[in-house]
Amino acid sequence: MSELTTRAGALDGADELAGVRKQFVLDEVVYLDGNSLGALPANVPGRVEDVVLRQWGRMRIRSWDESGWWTAPERIGDKIAPLVGAAHGQIVVGDSTSVNVFKALVAAVRMADVDRDEILVDATTFPTDGYIAESAARMTGRTLRPVTPAEVPGALSDRTAAVLLNHVDYRSGRLHDLPSLTAAVHAAGAVAVWDLCHSAGALPVGLDEHGVDLAVGCTYKYLNGGPGSPAYLYVRRELQDRFDSPLPGWNSHAEPFGMRPAFEPASGALRGRVGTPDILSMLALEAALEVWDGVRIEAVRAKSLALTDFFLECVAAYVPEGRVESVTPVAHSERGSQVALRCDDAGDVMKRLIERGVVGDFRHPDVLRFGFTPLYVGFADVERAARVLGEVLR
Repeated sequence: MSELTTRAGALDGADELAGVRKQFVLDEVVYLDGNSLGALPANVPGRVEDVVLRQWGRMRIRSWDESGWWTAPERIGDKIAPLVGAAHGQIVVGDSTSVNVFKALVAAVRMADVDRDEILVDATTFPTDGYIAESAARMTGRTLRPVTPAEVPGALSDRTAAVLLNHVDYRSGRLHDLPSLTAAVHAAGAVAVWDLCHSAGALPVGLDEHGVDLAVGCTYKYLNGGPGSPAYLYVRRELQDRFDSPLPGWNSHAEPFGMRPAFEPASGALRGRVGTPDILSMLALEAALEVWDGVRIEAVRAKSLALTDFFLECVAAYVPEGRVESVTPVAHSERGSQVALRCDDAGDVMKRLIERGVVGDFRHPDVLRFGFTPLYVGFADVERAARVLGEVLR
């Protein structure tokens, strides 16, 4: 038994989150792809069965009221709120991340002064955010300017209407400085919109504390809501009366069942709703969020950093020198909850890892990406993954 194996066992023995692992459906595979699709919480299948057979099958339309279907978007939003540092009443769940990015960015531009004619977008963003930003700029008559997060402070001006940024870079795992960038955007008189897909459920976000205006995120990664589970939209309380959605639907009407020909927006975060909620996936998400009961996001962050530190140490010990290069920042203040390793034949290497029971993913052209979900990934998993990687590369 190697020294690293022994240390992994000791670290797992001292892990305050170790008991959460049993709340997930897992096998002998080392699953390091929770930053793409989280593992299945064990309580979800039973909950979905109840929703389908009892609530839908027997109660049918009564369930909109009696089973709480109608209020699910805001109720589940309130369950997500503490994980991203938001008070209740500011998050609504529904639609996809892409749709919510569109709603948030267009609404942000509409909040800005009419003479602000430029939108800044993270040049390193996940492609869809860039596509949505380009469309939003055309629709609102603004100019789109891609810049890296580091360039944002110098790019801001009295022309800036809104800024769309990612909290964590999906390729490298770099964590961007949300507090300082939000402050810079506000100092320039613009509106800050953040994409939290790779940070929510992995680290503290502090939306209220740092005065973020609008934020969106998915729920199928670190929140383990399941494939295609609905995304969420955060609207800071002070801005809710000014939130002018580009997708006003009957669900965001002040009187949805009044069937009025003229639109009158609901109050609060409900303005972020559009159409009929996708109940099956939404209630699966609600069940999945129960694994967070009693879990401190600060403890999750501490374990995430410990896991990624240990993985990098194990990679250095097991992998032949010069075979991989980490593109994930070493500094904790700049690291999300993943490690990205540059490797010449990354696509083939990841296939071989998966064949040997270590699941990560490959990002074109040469990146091996490993996500660390502290709720169910342990230190023994980390040591094994690095050891198998070393064996594959030898």
